[in-house]
Amino acid sequence: MNAAIIFILLLLLMLTGMPISISLGLTVLTFMFTMTSVPIESVALKLFTGIEKFEIMAIPFFILAGNFLTHGGVARRMINFATSMVGHFHGGLALAGVFACALFAAVSGSSPATVVAIGSIILPAMIKQGYPPRFGAGVITTSGALGILIPPSIVMVMYSVTTNTSVGQLFMAGVVPGLMLAFLLGLTTWFLAKKHNYPRMVKATWLERWVAFRRSAWGLLLIVIVMGGIYSGAFTPTEAAAMAAVYAFIISVFVYKDLKLKQVAKVLLDSAAMSAMLLYIITNAVLFSFLMTSENIPQGMADWISNQGLGVVGFLLVVNILLLIAGNFMEPSSIVLIMAPILFPVAMKLGIDPVHFGILIVVNMEVGMCHPPVGLNLYVASGITKMGISELTVAVMPWLFTMLGFLVLITYVPQISLWLPNLIYK
Repeated sequence: MNAAIIFILLLLLMLTGMPISISLGLTVLTFMFTMTSVPIESVALKLFTGIEKFEIMAIPFFILAGNFLTHGGVARRMINFATSMVGHFHGGLALAGVFACALFAAVSGSSPATVVAIGSIILPAMIKQGYPPRFGAGVITTSGALGILIPPSIVMVMYSVTTNTSVGQLFMAGVVPGLMLAFLLGLTTWFLAKKHNYPRMVKATWLERWVAFRRSAWGLLLIVIVMGGIYSGAFTPTEAAAMAAVYAFIISVFVYKDLKLKQVAKVLLDSAAMSAMLLYIITNAVLFSFLMTSENIPQGMADWISNQGLGVVGFLLVVNILLLIAGNFMEPSSIVLIMAPILFPVAMKLGIDPVHFGILIVVNMEVGMCHPPVGLNLYVASGITKMGISELTVAVMPWLFTMLGFLVLITYVPQISLWLPNLIYK
């Protein structure tokens, strides 16, 4: 009964158009003051202790690193390198967009940042070459979603904070699925480009490829620093995020010199605003989780789902449906922070690996970012392409179906996610 009241109250507040973070906070306070005897001090205490976790510090640092890279010419050099490698295939520039998104995802940790950085450069070039605007928008909107699957990933950090799963293992688990999805999106792009005979580029010589690689090497080196540093034990994922921010600042301002010192203040302010928004959501989600736990709702739901006799296959199917529905109304951070504490205990009870479960949730979040009405990538791509959301929704369909097929594969073949972390963390 209490669970129904809490969720109905949350839904009503969200339907008013209120931001998800405020809806969560108001739901908690309204329920606690009217239906429980929990002291007000515990709410204040939870607000402070909820985000008192070292891992959370990674979020503002990865956001800052992503913003420096977006404004610092790194994306353009990655696109040039990607174009030199795959530009001669059918739909070469579009394939280069997928490749560049995968590379940028490996240094930014954010899907919208990847769409902005790569899309704002490659979409005008594609249209100039004669690609239909819809095709270009579809490629970049969906490939940008790789930003939260290929490590480092802000969504993975949030899942880690919520469930106490190792960030390092989650990052490692995202490598193989991320590369596999990039390949499948590239395959879809190539197939459509060949079918419609879209333009190809002149094949680059090995010298041209080497020059493009050398120019993008400073940006690509960040992948080695972050991932190599974490897995060699040189620093934690949080320290890696701080290193990434400092390194991104140095190469953007002093090496590539595309970002002027006078622009740094704006990048810092934008990063602070985005970080504050996410941390505010996390704080209110922690409060919501506290309320749920105090009312024994996750445990009750875990018992109820277990008693339905769904088994692992049925439970994972229900999880995917729930998360895809949630993706229609909320953005990824909120979904992870609300749903993970409810679904995680059931997954553990059924013997599902926490790392595999985390990757499954992240892939669901990727799909959610590419379909309406709240798909963040759609809104970002809409701003770049000046296309309406309904037109973009039609444009992303072929790639969206590819992502849904990939989701089924990730759900029921856990070794795709677990092979690399098991190899390294044995």
